[in-house]
Parts: sequence; structure tokens; C-alpha cells
Amino acid sequence: MKLDVKQGFQNTTNRLLPHGADGWSTAVLLIERWLATQERVDALLEQLTPGLPAQERARAQHLFYGVVRWAGRIEGALAGLMAMPPRTKVRAILLVAGFELHEQRLAADKIGAVAKIIHHAVEKAKTLASTKEAGLINAVARKMSARLDEAPKSLAEEFAHPEWLVSRWVKQFGADKARQLLEWNQKPAPVYARWRTATEPTPDFLAPTKWTGFFEVKAGHWDEVRRLANDGTIYLQDPSTRLCVDLLAPQPGETILDACAAPGGKSLMIADAMQSGKLVALDEEGPRLQRLRENLSRAPKTVDVSLMPADLEKVGTVFFRDFSLPEAYDAVLLDAPCSNTGVMRHRIDVKQRLQEGDFAQHGNQQLALLHAAARMVRSGGRLVYSTCSLDAQENEAVMRAFFDSRAGGVFKREQHILAYPWSEGHDAAAAFLLRKN
Repeated sequence: MKLDVKQGFQNTTNRLLPHGADGWSTAVLLIERWLATQERVDALLEQLTPGLPAQERARAQHLFYGVVRWAGRIEGALAGLMAMPPRTKVRAILLVAGFELHEQRLAADKIGAVAKIIHHAVEKAKTLASTKEAGLINAVARKMSARLDEAPKSLAEEFAHPEWLVSRWVKQFGADKARQLLEWNQKPAPVYARWRTATEPTPDFLAPTKWTGFFEVKAGHWDEVRRLANDGTIYLQDPSTRLCVDLLAPQPGETILDACAAPGGKSLMIADAMQSGKLVALDEEGPRLQRLRENLSRAPKTVDVSLMPADLEKVGTVFFRDFSLPEAYDAVLLDAPCSNTGVMRHRIDVKQRLQEGDFAQHGNQQLALLHAAARMVRSGGRLVYSTCSLDAQENEAVMRAFFDSRAGGVFKREQHILAYPWSEGHDAAAAFLLRKN
């Protein structure tokens, strides 16, 4: 199929922000929208006005993400301080101020820092809200600051995670590793780039890492990063994404299926490793399909790439035959939809959306997808099952269920990787390499 070439990092018209908005006010408006709609934070951030200066954009992102990361702790400090719930805008102002107060809890001149933060929030509230509400914010913020200084009553409260989720991690990993995971989740994530060309030297603003081909992007170089991303020289992704592709070990001339391909970072990595052969990228219709199309447009021209909008569970060999595509593949990657618990440092709002029953639901869907993917592997071929979850119910338990089934009988498990932040220094990931007899 012919892929449409689109430019990345396109600016989206923002209907939220007034002309001349600064980073602090922008953060308040983004929090207000997030509270009202519970939209994904990355989607909301894309709505930032193109006219916002880089420094103010960075400030807005820092405050916005900080509030979402620490919302549980800040909301706990606010609980019961107001007789009536304030309107959403006022609550957003208090949350932004609360995050700033949380950041300054260890400041050398804590009294002066607290006074400055509260004064700034009150002055901003006079414009963003009203003079009367500014008075409320002044009184509430002072009490909130004192509460934020109190020792947390639990690990979950300390790191602003749901109690049930922390209990699950303590049971699975132990208290020490659970604490390390919580600390990891609450730290802003570095930006990593995969360098895609072997013929050009890397610029100084890309710092080498211990993971071959991956570099950490230094702050203050977004224009250069945008240019390199748009021309396909780099692809922004975490080093953990390499694990499943490394297990798959794509070879030149092979036919490979990426069965849940969107948004396409791993598909592009597979194509880069192949350099020749046939790559089929499959995923359901939806907003992420455009990202997949954009990413595949940057694949090496020597690789024959086909993008197929379809649900893996609902198609079979007839579907592939009808589109003159291979009906069996040398290698199949199933990077399955999951809870995202391994990437919560990047997906900072996952903990607000995740429910305790989601793990079983994901496990059932993942097993069904694994059965569907297994049918597409030729004799002697490879199947890699992977997730960005660190939960055993989505990883080892799915493997056990697959091998307990009749379909699993024709496969053998050759290798697996369970990567965790406290041991690897990057996002968590799981990957299992299976070989068809």
C-alpha cells in the first residue's frame, strides 16, 4: 500500500488559552480541563498554543504533570478545608499552588518560599477567577501548606498512588522494591531518542546511554530535536521498547507481522533492523492509526511495508489472502494492549484511570490476541509476546494459560525478559520468545 507522508510535531490550534497566557496560567487551564473531562494528559498538552514561548511551555508542562503525579497527596491536604466544593477553576488554582508547595517542602528558606507561592497564586486568582475567590484561596492555601508538611500515614499517601495498587505491588515485589517503583513513577521522565542512521555523527545535545543506539536528549534543544524527528533521523522512544524487538531479532528478507502496531515505534525499529523483506503492520481503526501511518512512512524504502487497519482477533488467513499478503510469517510481534503499569513515569495519569479488575480483563484479552497471533506463525517461525506492564497477571499468567491450551502445544518457550526500573534503569517491560515446532 502507499503510505501518506505527514510531518510530525504539527501544531494544534488551542481553544483553551487566551492570547498572551503564561506557563502558570496555562497549567491552571489545563488542570481545569483535566478535572472536568479526565482527558489523557498527553492529549491535553498537545493543545498548548503554538505561540507560547518555549520556557513558558516547559513551565506549564512541569506544573501540569506535577499536579497529576501528586494529585492524591494534594487533594488529601485539601480535604475538608472548604465548606462547599469550589468551582473547577478555583480547585485547579489550589492544585497548582499545592504542587508548588509540595516541591518547596525541603527548601532552605521554606517560610519565604511558601509565602511567595501563596502570594503568587492569590494574585493570579484575581485575574483567572475573582477577588472574592482569591481571598478563599489565600486562606485555604495556608492551611493546605501546613497539612502537606505532615508525615504521610502510608506508602500510598506518601507517593500519591491508590492504596489497592500499592498493596498489590508490595505483595508482588516486596516493600523495598515497591518503594523504589513508587519513587521512580513520581520522577519526571527523561526524553530518549533512538538514532536511526549509522552514517552521521550524533550532535552534542544527544547524550550517549548504556543502551546501544539510544541517547538522552539534553534540555533546551527542542527545535533541533523536532527537525531530526521530522526528517526521520531520530525517533523518540524509551530504551525499554528495544527489548521485544531484540528478542524478535528481525532478519533481512523475512516476512514479519506486527500484530498490534500502533503508534508504530516498534514497527519502525523492526523495519530498520530488517532493511529488506516484507513488514505488515496491523491495528484497529482509531486515532493512533494516523501516528502509525506517519511512522511507517519513515521506514527504509528497501522494506516493503503494508499497513492494515483491522482487529487481529477478527481476521484470519482469508483476510490476508484477499489483500495479497502473506498468510504465515517468519516472525510475529504481539505487543499487546495492557495496563501500562510499567510506563507510569511517562503515562502519569494511568493510576487515576486504572481499576483493580482491569488486570484480569487485560489478561483475558491478551490471551485471546496471543491465540490469534499464534495462527499467523509459520512452522519454525518466531512469536514474541510483550507488554509494558510489570504485573504477573498480564505476563507470566498469560504465558501459563497459553501453554495450558492446545494452541500452545506446538510452541516452545525459548527466552524471556522481565525488565524493571529498579534493575534496568528504564521503563518496565516483559517479552517472551516462542518458537513454533
